[in-house]
Amino acid sequence: MPSITKLTESYILEHPSVKDCLKNGLVNYSSLSRLIASELGLSLKKNFDAILIACRRLRRKLKKGHIFEDRILKILKESKIEIKNKVIAVVLEKDIYFDNLTSLAKEIKKRKEIFGVIEGASGITVITTEDFTDLIKKYFKNKIILENRNLAQITIKSPKEIETTPGTYAYVCSLLGENNINIVETLSCWTDSIFLIDEGDIGKVMGLLRF
Repeated sequence: MPSITKLTESYILEHPSVKDCLKNGLVNYSSLSRLIASELGLSLKKNFDAILIACRRLRRKLKKGHIFEDRILKILKESKIEIKNKVIAVVLEKDIYFDNLTSLAKEIKKRKEIFGVIEGASGITVITTEDFTDLIKKYFKNKIILENRNLAQITIKSPKEIETTPGTYAYVCSLLGENNINIVETLSCWTDSIFLIDEGDIGKVMGLLRF
C-alpha cells in the first residue's frame, strides 16, 4: 500500500481546486486532513498527523511552482494569438491510401489554407477549413469515421522560451478546461500551440487569453 504521504499528495493533485487553495495558503490544514482521511477511508486517529504533515510539505513544493507560473505568464503575455474560423476536423480510418493524403495537402496548400494531420493509434485526423469538405469526401469516401464541424483554430504563437519552460501548454489546457471550454483537438509545432474549439467559444477563449 502507498505511504500516507503518497496517498495525500495524490488526492490533492487529483483535485485542482484543493491544490490551488493549498498553494495559495487558503486551506485550514486540520479540516483538509480530516477530509482526506474520510475520502480515502483512512483512520483519522491513526493518520491525522501524517496527513497534516504531508499537506504542509506539499504546499512548500507547490509554492516553488510559482516561479514557473510567473515564467509561463510572461511567455503568454508575449505571445500572439491567431484565430481561424470555419474549421473542420475529419477523423479517417488508419488504412487510407496515403498518396490521396498527399494530393489533398497539395490542393489545400495551393490555396494557402490551413492543413494539419494527427496520426493516432486508431485513426488519422485531418484539420482544414470547411471549403475542403467535398474534396476530403472525394479522396476518402467510406474511410471517414467522424466529422467535427463549426470549429475554430486558436494558434498561440509564443517566444522560443516556451521550449524550456515546463507547464506552459498544460497551463492553457487547464485554463480552458476549468472554464468549461472543450478542446476538440490540440497539437503543437515548435513555438506554436494549436487548439481546436467550438466556434461559439471564441469570445470566451479570447477573454481568458488576455494576459
